[in-house]
Amino acid sequence: MSSQPITVLVVDDHEIVRRGIITLLETESDIKVLGQAENGRQGLELAESLQPDVILMDLVMPEMDGVEAIRELRERGLASNVLVLTSFGSDDKLFPAVRAGALGYLLKDTSPADLVQAIHKAAEGQSALTPAVARRLLQEFSTDLEPTPPAEPLSERELEVLKLVARGLTNDQIGGKLFISEATVRTHVSHILAKLSLGNRTQAALYALRVGLVTLEEIGRAES
Repeated sequence: MSSQPITVLVVDDHEIVRRGIITLLETESDIKVLGQAENGRQGLELAESLQPDVILMDLVMPEMDGVEAIRELRERGLASNVLVLTSFGSDDKLFPAVRAGALGYLLKDTSPADLVQAIHKAAEGQSALTPAVARRLLQEFSTDLEPTPPAEPLSERELEVLKLVARGLTNDQIGGKLFISEATVRTHVSHILAKLSLGNRTQAALYALRVGLVTLEEIGRAES
């Protein structure tokens, strides 16, 4: 892993939330907050100029909400990975955020340790999906999550990799479990996403959950 700190942008319309998050992250030596924004439009402008590794994005904001901001980020080709902040008062926006490409979903009352861990996972392009959020997504959007068979079936090895991706393991951890190189894992993950027409590892985790490859209890369980 790079010795450079993980750079973060905080986007939330509540100043007290922004201040709390920034105060917490300033205690982490390997995380650097580059800036803050009070709505999605301002967040987009800062994301484009600052190029943070990770964006902590609220969903319900004035001028431009989090879902629209995530879509715009992807359309502009910005590489920042997005972690959604939610209070579950905006369930109708959670699944659109999945579709838009957010990597992780955090409750605003999440513990400091879990927030820091999620930021580290997002910086590496890993899914940061908690069982609580996965359960809510499945309950609220079961129809939208109905899987369609891939045009080309996954191989046995790809199914093994998909299960471990859904459990929140990194490429390095997956390689260690399956005795293959990290580069080979990356190749398998790319093939999985392409075959299933999915955008990222979080969508893959939800797919694995929906078709019964993993359980809610296994989601996010990064075994060593």
